[in-house]
Formats: sequence, C-alpha cells, structure tokens
Amino acid sequence: MADWIGIGRRARRCYGFDEVALVPGTVTVNPTEVDTTFILGKHKFPVPIMAASMDGVVDVNFAIAMGKLGGIAVLNLDGIQTRYDQPEEILKQIASATPEEATKLVQSLYENTKFPVKEKLIAKRIEEIKKAKVPAIVSCIPQNAAAFSKIAVEAGVDVFIVQSTVATVRHIATEYKIFDIEKFCNTTKVPVIIGNVVTYDMALEIMEAGASGVLVGIGPGAACTSRGVLGIGVPQITATVDCCAARDYYFKRRGKYIPMITDGGMRIGGEICKAFAAGSDAVMVGSAFAKAEEAPGRGYHWGMATSHANLPRGTRIRVGTSGTLKEILMGPARVDDGSQNLVGALKTSMGSLGARNIKEMHDVEIILAPSIQTEGKVFQIGQRVGMGK
Repeated sequence: MADWIGIGRRARRCYGFDEVALVPGTVTVNPTEVDTTFILGKHKFPVPIMAASMDGVVDVNFAIAMGKLGGIAVLNLDGIQTRYDQPEEILKQIASATPEEATKLVQSLYENTKFPVKEKLIAKRIEEIKKAKVPAIVSCIPQNAAAFSKIAVEAGVDVFIVQSTVATVRHIATEYKIFDIEKFCNTTKVPVIIGNVVTYDMALEIMEAGASGVLVGIGPGAACTSRGVLGIGVPQITATVDCCAARDYYFKRRGKYIPMITDGGMRIGGEICKAFAAGSDAVMVGSAFAKAEEAPGRGYHWGMATSHANLPRGTRIRVGTSGTLKEILMGPARVDDGSQNLVGALKTSMGSLGARNIKEMHDVEIILAPSIQTEGKVFQIGQRVGMGK
C-alpha cells in the first residue's frame, strides 16, 4: 500500500480523476431508464448534483432555477447574499476588479466588522427560495452554525451544511468556544451535512457524531488554493474511495446509510461519473456552474476562503459564460468538451457500464489509466478542441 520515500518514512500512492478510467461490463442499460435519485433523510432529489455554496455560483435566482431542474443549489450564509440588501453592485465590483485587486477587494467586502451578516437577510433569502416551491439548502462555517441554523430552520430550510477546510469531531482550542458537531447534529431539526473530510477515520467519526451526509474533498476546487498554501489534500478518487469504505462499514455496523458527497475537482461529465464509480452518492460542483448565464459571478468564480483576512486559501478565476444552467445540467450540449449536459453524461455512462442506479455505479470496475486523457488525442491537443482544451 505504501512506498519508501526515505529512511524510515513511507507514503501511500493516491489517485485523482485523470489517472483512472471506468470499464464496461457484460450488460448495458438504456440511459433513459437508469435511476439517478439521491436520497438525503426524507428528501429525494432526481439529480444527484449540487451547485457549490460559493457567491459566484449560487444566489436566490440560481437556487430556484436549479431546484426546478431537480438539482440542488447551496446558498452561502457567510457571504454577499446575507451581508448586502442589494448584492448585485458588490458582485459587479468583484467581476470588474483586476487580478491584482481581486483578493484585496474580496477581503474588504467580506470583512465582518464593516459588513456583518444580517440575520434578517438569512431568513429573507431562504423564504424567497421556498416561495418558489423548491428545496432550500444553505451552508455556513462552524463558528456561525449554532446561530444561523436557528434562523434558517425557522425560515423553512430543508438541509443545513456546516463546511470548513478540514472537519473533525475533536478540535483543540482555548481561545474560543469549540463547535460541538455531535450536539449540533442531534439538536438541529433538519438533515445536517458536515464537511470537509478526506480520510476513512474522519468520515467515520463524523457519521458517528450524527451527520446526515458528509462532504469529501480538501483543496481540489478550481478556485481553491489550500493545497498550495497549506500543502494538504488527498486526490479525489482515493479520498472518495476511502470515505465511502467508512460509509459502508458504518452501514454494516449501524444499519444506517449516510451518503458521501464528493466536493470539488470535477469540471466535466467524465469526472463526475468517476466520482460516482469511486462510491459517491452525490457530487458538489462549482466552476462548471459558475459558467452558467444565471450564475451571479458574471463569468467569475472565487473560493470560499478567498476572503480570509490573514491567509487567503482561494482566488478569483475567470471561467467565462458558456450557456444556460439548463444546458450545463440537462443539455442539449453546445460544446464538445463534456462541460455541458452533466446529467446526460452521467446517465449515458451508467447505461454503458450496466449500472441501473447510483448504488450499482459503485460496483463498476475502475482501472489505473494515466494515459486515458491523451491516448490517440494528438490532434485534439494540438488544436485545443474537445479533450485537448
């Protein structure tokens, strides 16, 4: 399992999306007949794809549009939507800033003392989403979870997510009150998703604490710089496989199935399909949806920790605008690189692999294939089209 990297020290080889491929079996299924349902508590979502809780991706209008298509959009309660009554002008400032100015601007716009989160806006945003008769899913950091969840639940939220760079049940600190994950999960009246984790042990402890779902992934997002700034992270295929092994062990021991959600690092349909084959029950995607005409970022996307006052672990990137949310999620695709019709790609892959539902997708064969992205693609690479973009 591990190789020597020096005297007395071994390291395990881990794998990302570009290093593996999926192998068809002996049965194929009509793609229109596969079941992609994602179950979380009492909720059933026909599309197992979540739009990440980033301010350049999700606002109220985007959440409504995503919900009507059967997907899930997560609203960031720590961000612009709950700090400003009219966030459009703020989003315009971020989009128009130069690369040199962007991080400093985002830091100033998110500063707590000058522009604190307004409790009335938390309730208002959730009520606006619920008024459209679609599920309301929100996210915040652990420090704000206790206060924000009470407001959110009262406003009718359906799922509450507590998200940090690294989530653990056991946290050591003397300068502030420690967030009690177990107490929070057991007292909050709606399903609670906790993230983010990348190991078997972390996933198991969070399930034991009572989480209804677990986010998997540290640093793979297109706008995240945690891996460069902090040097931490595990490639997403290995992280997903390990955490899903913990889920299966927990289910065998407790009889309760807790879904794993691969969060970040997926740009195109093929990578989403590989996440499900690695064991994921749903995926959370940011940059792909930041390209939607409905996304509030105006063709820009920035990480959740870009605004950190002392050590930003995200950056603003330009992703452009490639099509409507419907085209990106459900098709028809107008581009040839796999970044549109993500649901169609998943269903077609499942059909080709003989998987009738997401759980059967967990059992398909995965092989190590480091040349899978480049084999036979010399013209695409040379002309920067298709898989060569």
